[in-house]
Amino acid sequence: MKTIFEHIEHIKGKPHHIRKRVAYAAAACGASLIALIWLAGSISTNAFAISGNSFAESVEKGNTLTTGADTTATSQLAGAGAAAVLQDAETPAHIEIVNTTPEPSKGKQAEQTTLPF
Repeated sequence: MKTIFEHIEHIKGKPHHIRKRVAYAAAACGASLIALIWLAGSISTNAFAISGNSFAESVEKGNTLTTGADTTATSQLAGAGAAAVLQDAETPAHIEIVNTTPEPSKGKQAEQTTLPF
């Protein structure tokens, strides 16, 4: 029985189109293995589960299923919305634009910055 290194050396001696076919086959096998592991994990954790016997029944009940939801992001969004609602009703909403560009010095041209890579 050949070791994996002997098999690789044997494949290196083959023509280019054979090596290319072996490389694609190995990549397809690796991707299939990863997809199979993902699918088995998803099925075992009931990630694809739908409550009720049919789609119409699950819609009529109004059930929603959320998996892996980040509740902190939604609570932060709700906090920002609540802050806007709780703002003083008499104060109109406004946007203030602040100019942050420095004024050029008189009589002196600004130097260009060179970034070395």
